[in-house]
Amino acid sequence: MDERVQKYDSKMTKTLNGFEAELSTIRAGRANPHILDKITVDYYGSPTPLQQVANVTVPEARMIQIQPWESSLIKEIEKAILTSDLGLNPNNDGKIIRLVLPELTEERRKELVKDVKKKGEAAKVAVRNVRRDANDAFKKLTKQDVSEDEVKDLEDEVQKLTDKYIKDIEAAVDKKAKEILTV
Repeated sequence: MDERVQKYDSKMTKTLNGFEAELSTIRAGRANPHILDKITVDYYGSPTPLQQVANVTVPEARMIQIQPWESSLIKEIEKAILTSDLGLNPNNDGKIIRLVLPELTEERRKELVKDVKKKGEAAKVAVRNVRRDANDAFKKLTKQDVSEDEVKDLEDEVQKLTDKYIKDIEAAVDKKAKEILTV
């Protein structure tokens, strides 16, 4: 791969990785500890990711268990979960917090799939924007003694990358949609 194309490849890779990370935070009926990735807890005055102050496990298909390393954090963790957009009610027994995930309704599943598709479209647009930036940069090369054929080859290479990443995004959307719709 041409080194002039490599930086655009890495930008597209970052877009895909960011999109896949975002998908992992979407709840699909089964308990997934990654839905807690965005939650931070006030730990001695500084916002700290939940995974750094507690052990997060999935003992059952629809339950997440959070065991703080310090029992004094239970209230803070509960507050962080309640103020998040997860819509979950934490239960605690003084040592462990349990999150029971409700069964998703058919309507909610369809909403989630719609949301996943919308995020997929946004990721595709981001990839296409990288392609546009690359093509703009390559067009400027013709002013710097680079042949039109060479510029055309670079543009073709970026187009192939764009097609590949868009296909990867579509595959990720399909996989997540199937996961959400599976009861």
